[in-house]
Amino acid sequence: MTTGIDVLTAPTLKHVRDEWWDDTFTEFLAETLRPRPGNRILDVGCGQGEAEVSIGRLQISQVRLVGVDLEPAKAAEALRETRSHNQRVSIAVGDACRLPFRSGVFDATFCVAVLQLVSNVSDAIAEIARVTAPASRVVIVEPDNAARYLYSSVPAGAVALAAATRFFTAVADARERATHPAVGPRVPSLLAFAGIEAVDVRMFPVTSVQLGVPPEDVWTRRRARVEEAVAGATTDRVRDAAVVFLAALDAYRTEAAEANTAFVEIQNTMLFATVGQKPAARR
Repeated sequence: MTTGIDVLTAPTLKHVRDEWWDDTFTEFLAETLRPRPGNRILDVGCGQGEAEVSIGRLQISQVRLVGVDLEPAKAAEALRETRSHNQRVSIAVGDACRLPFRSGVFDATFCVAVLQLVSNVSDAIAEIARVTAPASRVVIVEPDNAARYLYSSVPAGAVALAAATRFFTAVADARERATHPAVGPRVPSLLAFAGIEAVDVRMFPVTSVQLGVPPEDVWTRRRARVEEAVAGATTDRVRDAAVVFLAALDAYRTEAAEANTAFVEIQNTMLFATVGQKPAARR
């Protein structure tokens, strides 16, 4: 699978829903969530409603989809998107660590590439467990951002990657949004602490391959991302790291152009999809 991931524009797979979600993954969700007529299914961190539209295309009768997102603008867009597809979906604004729902009201709950952005993952998983009904499924899909891989055929690629890592770390610290990068592999253990048994773990590769000199918009996008991040987190450490990173990008661009058709850039990471089962209620 080839997609538009780029470790030089973001430290996480933040936009994984936009750039990676496909029919195969939708089928995986349907298989593991086990939706039945009359079920209420919650999407934690629904973004702009991609999951709701994709699942809706499966035409499972009488399933009620509910999405929740921290950002009001995304929740509003999700509502518009689902309505444009004539889907009856409920969308709410809420924090994954304080979900605005009663306990045990959902017949299945899923969360895709959201916990990587949450500082207290344990609290979020505890909330997911709380709102899920007994004997129901929980599916959590997260990357291992600590294991993201970049190969470049020119030396400046490794220098740019190191500069990017320092820059995005400085930005996260300035915004007080530092998170644990290796969320994906940790999920089964975190589910166990929340009283949910992990019954399966599947891995989905996310890969980007560039053969030959990257188009101009790749370099423009990389520089723009640095400038955007600096504007949102202005500290001396961030500014200094940005100067170094931009210089490294310029050097990388030059070496890539000199390599011409011999230039190669390969990026890869892995999504860990953990399927959990909440125990049945005791009688």
